[in-house]
Amino acid sequence: MKSQNFEIAILLQQCKENNQKAQLALYNMYYSAMFNVAFRIVSDKTLAEEIMQDSFLKAFTKLDSYSGKVTFGAWLKKIVINTSINELKKANQFQFESLNETSESADINENDIVSCNELKAVQILKTMQSLKPNYKIILTLFFIEGFDLEEISSILNISNENCRATMSRAKESLRKKLNENGK
Repeated sequence: MKSQNFEIAILLQQCKENNQKAQLALYNMYYSAMFNVAFRIVSDKTLAEEIMQDSFLKAFTKLDSYSGKVTFGAWLKKIVINTSINELKKANQFQFESLNETSESADINENDIVSCNELKAVQILKTMQSLKPNYKIILTLFFIEGFDLEEISSILNISNENCRATMSRAKESLRKKLNENGK
């Protein structure tokens, strides 16, 4: 792992010097994983491809702002997530409901999480794709990308309370669709 980190550090330095071979090497290292992140959010291969191009361009042009506090992959993933969300916003497919619009409880408890032992992961992922865009995004960031609620609220630029309420509604919507599909 240390040799890979060293290799990435060298490639990053070369990228700062506008070395196109180094840029291509980094692109090839991270393309597949980052494409999957974008695709899980936007559910469109062509759009995910465009997001990849934009994200890598942003990363290479803003490489001086990369501090190294997190891995390059984590930094790049955040760019991909933000670019994906911005694309959905442009298409007006991404809207969070106001907390005042519903009086549902925003409590999240561990019993709400669907167990992968009970349902196949493929079925869960397929069902997640059929949810409203904001539900799909928040569940993807939580279950697949591993962000906690505070990180998600920061990424999505929403309040912690709104994030918790949306997460609760998204889990309930997922649970209902899984129950409907299971019958």
